[in-house]
Amino acid sequence: MIKKLLIALFALLIVGGAAGWVFRKDIILFAVTSVGKNNAIAETRPVPWMTGPTAANAPLETRPPNIVFIIADDMGINDISTFGGGVAGGRVPTPNIDRLAAQGAVFTQAYAGTATCAPSRAMMMTGRYPTRTGFEFTPTPDGMGRILKLFSDDMDNGLPPLEYDAAVDEANPTYNQQGLPGSEVTVAEMLKTVGYHTVHIGKWHLGLGPEYGPNAQGFDESLLMASALHLPANDPNVVNARLPFDPIDIFLWARLQFAAAYNEGEWFKPGGYLADYWTDEAIKVIRENRNRPFFLNVAHWGVHTPLQATKEDFEAVGPMEPRRLQVYAAMVRSIDRSVGRIMEALEAEGLAENTIIVFTSDNGGAGYIGLPEVNKPYRGWKMTLFEGGIKVPLFISWPGRIQPGSTIPAPVGHIDITPTLAAAAGASLPQGVAIDGVDLLPHAMGAPVTAPPHEALFWQSGDYKAVRQGDWKLQVSDMPAKTWLYDLASDPTEKTNLSASRPDKVAELTEVLRRHHEDAVPSLYKATVKGAIAVDKTAADEVGPEDEMVYWPN
Repeated sequence: MIKKLLIALFALLIVGGAAGWVFRKDIILFAVTSVGKNNAIAETRPVPWMTGPTAANAPLETRPPNIVFIIADDMGINDISTFGGGVAGGRVPTPNIDRLAAQGAVFTQAYAGTATCAPSRAMMMTGRYPTRTGFEFTPTPDGMGRILKLFSDDMDNGLPPLEYDAAVDEANPTYNQQGLPGSEVTVAEMLKTVGYHTVHIGKWHLGLGPEYGPNAQGFDESLLMASALHLPANDPNVVNARLPFDPIDIFLWARLQFAAAYNEGEWFKPGGYLADYWTDEAIKVIRENRNRPFFLNVAHWGVHTPLQATKEDFEAVGPMEPRRLQVYAAMVRSIDRSVGRIMEALEAEGLAENTIIVFTSDNGGAGYIGLPEVNKPYRGWKMTLFEGGIKVPLFISWPGRIQPGSTIPAPVGHIDITPTLAAAAGASLPQGVAIDGVDLLPHAMGAPVTAPPHEALFWQSGDYKAVRQGDWKLQVSDMPAKTWLYDLASDPTEKTNLSASRPDKVAELTEVLRRHHEDAVPSLYKATVKGAIAVDKTAADEVGPEDEMVYWPN
């Protein structure tokens, strides 16, 4: 529907001549707003969570561990005070996330599956690279490519124009059908085979409907982010920060609504600010299932744009400039509070001693929010394969099994989460399915290990690819035609490109990349846009010819 309407509007603009062209953005935004916000949304309602047994059939210590997996969205590595940072120079610490990290294992060189959300989430759920699943690009809502092209063309920031392929966009499946195939076996499906009750709360982004939605992919119940405002823009308790320099933000404000859905049913109004509402509901799930093993997947939308915070959090973090920094800091505070409340609920129900909690972010912090320190000291952002785009927190807590204060320096990735959780639950990995991840429990629990978890880790988005083997990291792209080589042992922030001085290492890692891709399955659908990302500047900054750029296809 949105595609057809936008095509018709573009035709009308051409016919309308100069007057129509002057007001084209307002006309297009009106169309996007009208089409994107025509979903009926019912009033807030109780979620009818399934009720578990009234009494446990085995003592807690003999049951498989409960599993709570908490995923932040676009949280920069420097947003978490565990690593010595924190928002606004440490003014906003993350004490609850820090407590979780301190009571278990911290993987100090953990990596996202890739530098955008949906493929990372697919790797978390399956333990498999896109070379095996074909799930390579993040799906974007219908019509988004055209809108991003329109607004990026008018952005006077020095970046090259966004490339948009209308033919590919038209040929691709609809947004909800750009999903993880039902033939893939998720960790939720694995855990169900050994008696777990499985619940997904929050962002999914792996498709919807009978094949792709969470209920089709192993979750007994789901409470979905049906649309993605954290609160209504005019709510009396919300503080908004719009980003006029970011086309993505312009699109989101025009298109999004405040809505949830239980088991992919009718949309209804969430019962509060998303991070708090989802936490309220997660605590209900914990209580309802205290007498049976459960897998609770809490996938937060924070700290992703649109930047929205509650007035309480906004005021609590104190005055900051620019305004967007204060809103962002308040959002970080809300995610930290969520982690603390979930931990407290497990303790109150007497479940903490036999519950695994995993915390991560889907990718690094985004440069398009215009905040330069979210990934400090690392270069790059979301939508780049520099460390800032793919280096993420990964904490695993399991009292009595993982020693508090453990640190694991070996490189690991999102592909390791599925085999780790399956091993903890005593579930078998699917037969005949190649799993790229490994079980991290021996490393987290201090067992003798003779080799690092991986010989190499890989990332990809179209012709932009990267590999890390040992301390060496290679990035290659066709646009721009460039190679980057870094020795992360001596240069962890990727300041000195050694590709010219170490052609031998470039050749070695290029061959490793080639072997990784030689039997790769095709992408499930094609990228519709390709945009330039400045490696060292945010979207709020002016980019010059001296600035290094990469191109990210999506």
